[in-house]
Amino acid sequence: MYETLTYTGGVHKHEEMNELIEDLGGFVLQETVSQMDLVLTLAVPLEDVEKVQEKAKELLGKVRLAPMAGTELAIVSPTLARQHLPHSACDISEYLRRFGAKDNMIGLKRGAGKGISNISEEEKRLIEEHDLAVFALGSFRECILKKTHLFEDLEIPVVVTGAPEIDVDDIPGADAYVSGLGRIPRRLKRGENIRALKKLAEVVEEIINNRRMDMGDDPPIVPSILVKTEIENQVSAIKKVYSPAPVVSQLDGVRVKLDYDQYHEEIENLMVQDYRLGDIADIKRSFMYNYILVKLLSETSLVEPLEQESSQKVTAK
Repeated sequence: MYETLTYTGGVHKHEEMNELIEDLGGFVLQETVSQMDLVLTLAVPLEDVEKVQEKAKELLGKVRLAPMAGTELAIVSPTLARQHLPHSACDISEYLRRFGAKDNMIGLKRGAGKGISNISEEEKRLIEEHDLAVFALGSFRECILKKTHLFEDLEIPVVVTGAPEIDVDDIPGADAYVSGLGRIPRRLKRGENIRALKKLAEVVEEIINNRRMDMGDDPPIVPSILVKTEIENQVSAIKKVYSPAPVVSQLDGVRVKLDYDQYHEEIENLMVQDYRLGDIADIKRSFMYNYILVKLLSETSLVEPLEQESSQKVTAK
């Protein structure tokens, strides 16, 4: 089992932290350098967390838990128009990143208006490529309840935000609802706004932890963070990607920011712990910029075909 952490410190001697993580059998999920400041999102074995904390203290840095690290979230707004996207949706996105999440802002083409709002199949499939979706809706109860069709048939967990108090049982398709986050034409810096953001982070963290526990009963054949590391080490084209986080970890896979048509065969033939990646994962074309989406198969998905093949051989004999 791994613990996900965020290390914040200076770039001076930061290679010592990287070497320690490697020696402990851990992984660097994301590295961000801003002038002389460094932020590392990392995963290390549970029993080695204290060693990382000691090294951080030695380097005059700080370490804190990052419960959402290794996940990719979708922050969905009804439209890209100014009455919907800023400010609450942007502040929600920025706040969740503090806990290690990699999130993407998605504005729907025709999500405005309680009577005419809509979502396309392509938009649904794009949202479902993520581990969890946060729908940042408005300030009126009736408006929110009229827009449940935007998310009620999504196959990933959905958290809805809005201004009024609403019972989640009244919102079909929502796994949770967080109030106090409606359409606010300013930055969310007041006390009541910060409390609402903290509540949202707690709710998202609980849902993600529950998903991790459920996956523990039938985990992927190899961990997604290991797949991320092997892609970064073996695929040379990744080093030429200037987009932030060229390989994004998810609970059950990774998103590779390379062109699907040009690189999907190389990704399929990648070797991870003696497995060919194409044999233990579904390699798909992403709805996001034609990227490559890797969804890892679970252990039972590999065992069941082998059992069926063995049964067929016995029957043939």
